Amino acid sequence: MEHSSAVTLALADASAFDAFKQELKASFSVAVEETFGAVEPSLIPSDSDIENSLNAPDAMVHHILLDGVKVGGAIVVIDESTQHNSLDLFYLLPSTHGRGVGYRAWKAIEQAYPKTRVWMTHTPYFEKRNIHFYVNKCGFKIASFYNRYYLLPDDEEAGSKAHKLEFFGFEKVMM
Repeated sequence: MEHSSAVTLALADASAFDAFKQELKASFSVAVEETFGAVEPSLIPSDSDIENSLNAPDAMVHHILLDGVKVGGAIVVIDESTQHNSLDLFYLLPSTHGRGVGYRAWKAIEQAYPKTRVWMTHTPYFEKRNIHFYVNKCGFKIASFYNRYYLLPDDEEAGSKAHKLEFFGFEKVMM
């Protein structure tokens, strides 16, 4: 049975970042194509967006492994002082979708950071599969709706991608 397969995390080093970027973009492209019928590059995280997450202070970059084979990745930012931590980017290879791997990967992330008081993340409004995953599977609550009137915290530029897209912000209180 698929659920007996082990899902684990392994820290990634900078030598893996280029492959991480390409896999993440390919994974996000699938959802964009399913939603809009074609891949629209402006709806996929840019290299600079991904690099900013990879190189953020306190960022931890993880490979997601299924029975020791890399099937995805996650970038979490850990604030040791507040323990209000963020899941910046999370992806799985499309071949693993719908098999419970994402949920088990999320549980592995929670277990890796047991001091976390609040987890935060966000996803574009059109990503219905992600919204279902975070709210119905992982226990997040929708905390905010980012749009042109209410920008993402890191989105000072009014013309940026996040400004043009709309995002849900999610929180999961761990206490």
